[in-house]
Amino acid sequence: MTSKYTGQCLCGEVYYSVDVEPLFAGNCHCKDCQRSSGSAYIPAMLFPEQNVEVSGKAKYFETTADSGKTHSRGFCPNCGAQLFAKFGGFPGMLGIKAGTLNDTSLYVPKLDFHVASAAAWDFMDPRLPKKQGPAQG
Repeated sequence: MTSKYTGQCLCGEVYYSVDVEPLFAGNCHCKDCQRSSGSAYIPAMLFPEQNVEVSGKAKYFETTADSGKTHSRGFCPNCGAQLFAKFGGFPGMLGIKAGTLNDTSLYVPKLDFHVASAAAWDFMDPRLPKKQGPAQG
C-alpha cells in the first residue's frame, strides 16, 4: 500500500509519507513566510505529527511569531529545502510545505490567511476566503 501524501527535499535526503487527510490546508502570507520562502506565501498543510513518517533528519530553525509563540521551520541540512513547520500554539502538529509534495495536485487550499501582510504583487485566488490575521483565532 502506498501513502496518499509523499514528498521530499530537493536532494532527496529527507522525505516523508502521510496516510491521513490534512487537518488544515491554506496559504500563509505573513512576512516570516515570505522571508523564509523567498516568495509571496507558503502553501501549508497541517497533520498530526504522529501520522507523518519522516526518513532522514531535518534541521529546525526557531523564531517567535507575532503571537509570541514559537514557530520552528524544518529544513534539509544538505540542500536547505524547507519541508516542515512546528508551531508552539499547535503542539503535536506538523506543517508540511505543499511545494515539497511528489504530487502537488493533492494540495487543495481552503483559505488565504495573514493577507494584511501580503506583498503588493501577490495575486490571490479570488475563490478562497481571506483572513487578515492567522488561520485560527
